[in-house]
Amino acid sequence: MKISVIEMYHVSIPLTHTFWPTWIPGYPQTHNSFTLIKIITDDGIEGYSAGSSMGTERQGLGELIGGYLLGADPTDIDGIQSLLKQAGFLGWRNFWIEPACWDIIGKSQGKPVYELLGGNARPVPVYCSTGEMHEPGQRVDELNAMKERGFTTSKLRVKNRELQDDIRLIEAVRKGISNDMVLGVDANQGWLVTIVDKIPAWDLERATEFVRACHTNNISWLEEPLDSRDYDGNAALKKVSEVKIAGAELNYGWDEIKIMFEKDCFDLYQPDATFAGGIAQVKKVIDACHSNNREFSPHTWTNGIGFYVNWNMVLADNNNILPLEYPLEEPSWIPEFREGIIEPIIPDSNGLLQPFTRPGLGFEIDKGLLKKYGKRFFKLTETRLKLKVIRQKGLKAALDLKKRKENQ
Repeated sequence: MKISVIEMYHVSIPLTHTFWPTWIPGYPQTHNSFTLIKIITDDGIEGYSAGSSMGTERQGLGELIGGYLLGADPTDIDGIQSLLKQAGFLGWRNFWIEPACWDIIGKSQGKPVYELLGGNARPVPVYCSTGEMHEPGQRVDELNAMKERGFTTSKLRVKNRELQDDIRLIEAVRKGISNDMVLGVDANQGWLVTIVDKIPAWDLERATEFVRACHTNNISWLEEPLDSRDYDGNAALKKVSEVKIAGAELNYGWDEIKIMFEKDCFDLYQPDATFAGGIAQVKKVIDACHSNNREFSPHTWTNGIGFYVNWNMVLADNNNILPLEYPLEEPSWIPEFREGIIEPIIPDSNGLLQPFTRPGLGFEIDKGLLKKYGKRFFKLTETRLKLKVIRQKGLKAALDLKKRKENQ
């Protein structure tokens, strides 16, 4: 099996209400934007994946990766991983593309990806993952309403300039919802972005004081309280913390995350397979969690396709009983706009996602919605690639390149 066609799309779904993500404090988000890749094999099987974007910044990505992937075997995941890593030296982090190959493998075998990884279909509990900071009274009302809808666990965001304001927020919310709901907190310090509001980076002293407040207020876990590559700092915090410390959501795959295991940085590992090395490398993290008595619960705050990728990872881990992150911030970030070009993902009244059994990653692209919200900016076939090389290098150089590749 070989990759015979590569297509890429800019997709942008307008939100009806402005979203104010805490991870880019002060930045108004009016669209759910992502890059969609469609890979077609010589057998006609289509595989899809998506990478979060701010807009159309990946305009040149197809030109970069096309020559790497065209003609490659999508079932050779190690080979695909190597090609994407090589292309990453020259441009963007590209591991979000790898799940499209798993989508092809699953469809070719008539199995969901999680089955290929040794998992089984089962209902998965989800937790309500908020994305904004709201006034404590408003957030209490919102979380109490979520309890009525079946959510037993939720996650808050903190992003104040002053530590005491962050502490007051969790104190007020915990008091307002009592202990009926499990609470986690995300500090979003792992990859601090300050392009608008100048929010200070936490140091170990501030993180330690906040984690004590978390323990006092019955917070179950704290995510990314320090820079994601501050291995020693995270390890030191975990050592003194009485709540679970979590991280590794966007780290650059197993090469970095294995250091976290060696230093014992976290109780809970959260790699997102659209960022942290793709499905194959996140599976290594799951196996390492089993070996080191640590927990796994992936980051999912990207888009509906990214959610399916990470849902597969949880279903692949038969020992996993933790709830899966379910991004939800009404009225701005809701399933209709989060999913955009696939069917909305809705938990049942008990806060459970019933398992999907479709082969591949499990979703189906709505071609009508893709036409409405997407714009194809790149298409490459073998013929197009040959013509491109001839135009850029000349006929003689193109024939020499062809001969060199055939002789490898």
